[in-house]
Amino acid sequence: MRDRLLALLLLAALAVGALYLRRFAWLGLFGAVMLPLLIASSLLPFAQRVQGWAATWACLLAASALGAALALPLYRGWTAALASGRLPDLQLLACAFGFSTAILGLPLWHSQVRQRAAQMAALRHAALAAELKALQAQIEPHFLYNTLANARYLTRHDPERAAQMLEHLIAYLHSALPDLRADVSTVGRECELAGHYLALMQVRFGERLLYTVECPFSLAQTPMPPLLLMTLVENAVQHGVEPQAGVVAVSVEVSQGAGGVRIGVGDDGAGIGAAVLGSGVGLRNLRARLHALYGEKATFQLTARHGGGADAVLVLPA
Repeated sequence: MRDRLLALLLLAALAVGALYLRRFAWLGLFGAVMLPLLIASSLLPFAQRVQGWAATWACLLAASALGAALALPLYRGWTAALASGRLPDLQLLACAFGFSTAILGLPLWHSQVRQRAAQMAALRHAALAAELKALQAQIEPHFLYNTLANARYLTRHDPERAAQMLEHLIAYLHSALPDLRADVSTVGRECELAGHYLALMQVRFGERLLYTVECPFSLAQTPMPPLLLMTLVENAVQHGVEPQAGVVAVSVEVSQGAGGVRIGVGDDGAGIGAAVLGSGVGLRNLRARLHALYGEKATFQLTARHGGGADAVLVLPA
């Protein structure tokens, strides 16, 4: 639009200058150039709205050519009436057609480029959303299977505690299921669910499991993807608590770090082997979701403690 207005201002200046200098032949050239421009600009919005880009470009070329053809006899008549010199026919046609095509074609090309960029961005966003939904869907059955397997274990070995655990499980699922398919959760919400899950596991392991969950109120509303923290807590229970005979402490701690919000899950249990260090389904899924959502802005590290245990540290951009 700005380029088109600038061109019209230049043409208006040319017309005013021609009148002031009494160069009336210039007015004929002005009219010959303006006619295809007016015809093409009146047809382009309709073609672009109804037919698409290919038809719009074809309309521009055809309208500019038609306007140039109509301008030629008018230009001839004007210059003949003034008995002044005029441009050769081919030069006039080239000027009228070229000016109309250039003035209207440049903003049209910019508009097409912007639309294609917006379409590509929309496609990338849709593909990313589908990928994240698929990754999140992989976690749901994995998470529910592990939880129900723990309840089945107690059913066989301690029915009274199994009933107690199922009550906690029903309450937990009633709270957690609405968030399983949500696009985003919060750090505070995920810590709350992690605390419920660890309470369930404490019913199973009894005094063998100690746990703490610390989340500052100032960081509780920080957005984060659902079930990322649960993956780390499940790993701590599965690989730290289950294989260990004695008491194991699991800690969940949220703090403000230099690179963003730091979420740490640690345990002093059996530790991790080479097969567990990031090669499990849950951790592969976690890394894939982090990369899809944050690129290089989020980090995740899983390290073994000296003497047993492991620390998982997740840093999300603030």
